[in-house]
Amino acid sequence: MLEGLHPNNPTHVARIVTNEARARRIADLLGESFDPTETAVAAFEKEDGTAKPPWLIEVYFRTEPDQDRVRDLIVLAAGPDIEVAFDSFGEKDWVAASLEGLAPVPAGRFTIHGSHDRAQIPANTIAIEIEAALAFGTGHHGTTRGCLLALDGLLKRRRPRHPLDIGTGTGVLAIAAARALKRRVLASDIDPVAIATARNNIHFNHAGTFVTAFVARGTTARAMQTGKPYDLVFANILMGPLVRLAAPMAKLLAPSGTVILSGLLHSHANAALAAYRAQGLHLIRQIKLDEWTTLVLARGGNKPRRIWQPGARTCCPHLEKSG
Repeated sequence: MLEGLHPNNPTHVARIVTNEARARRIADLLGESFDPTETAVAAFEKEDGTAKPPWLIEVYFRTEPDQDRVRDLIVLAAGPDIEVAFDSFGEKDWVAASLEGLAPVPAGRFTIHGSHDRAQIPANTIAIEIEAALAFGTGHHGTTRGCLLALDGLLKRRRPRHPLDIGTGTGVLAIAAARALKRRVLASDIDPVAIATARNNIHFNHAGTFVTAFVARGTTARAMQTGKPYDLVFANILMGPLVRLAAPMAKLLAPSGTVILSGLLHSHANAALAAYRAQGLHLIRQIKLDEWTTLVLARGGNKPRRIWQPGARTCCPHLEKSG
């Protein structure tokens, strides 16, 4: 996944401020209307202290968008009375912004960091060095960290032997699984640029012996089908593709396998969960970070665990705290 928000090297952005209902309709339609390797959409509340804060939609484009087409889609989704602000930025500006203020990100036994913090990383952690210059997959995003926390929690109970990472982005999750398990990991992405970056990161982080990264759309690639069944599957993408992949992903999963899903806004979690429950999987854990949700699902008869939200003092039924 291109880190849940931004395509590789975005050059333009469109921003829309509206209410929640319209924001959801606009985000869903725009997300389905553009190639996810070229465009990425996020919608979230703007914290302004009001009872019903407005929602902000940000649409990032790799190349200059057709503004009339974007406006037409917005009108189709939510009516004609919504303003759209388009902006552009240069590569140097984006790289500087992506690096500004980035600190090492701890996630259980894992720490994601840039080269500028290499000397500060504790020796007792699995350190994964990823640069932010490509603006995705750095680990600072709640979706990536949520998946790493889910993996850390899973490793406290068992050690998967055959992992798969669908939508690998820069390869963070595949690298983490390989480094922790010392097992072969398959990693796919629909974006050739992402795979090229992932391969560089895999080798740089001493995981080249274990991780095979390849371009693939969906789950039909020969390497993916030949390697099944998998006892651990990551899919850190977006809600639409996650729902569409529920049935084919279930066919890849071993009888006792675990699926870790992310790229989901909190409001999207139930829809994704319903799609996977229909395939015989059940929720064993949910992690909420910022506006993003990570779901851990499994086959079998395990009882639901307790839900944990980092920073919260209370828990709700269905999730478990880890690490």
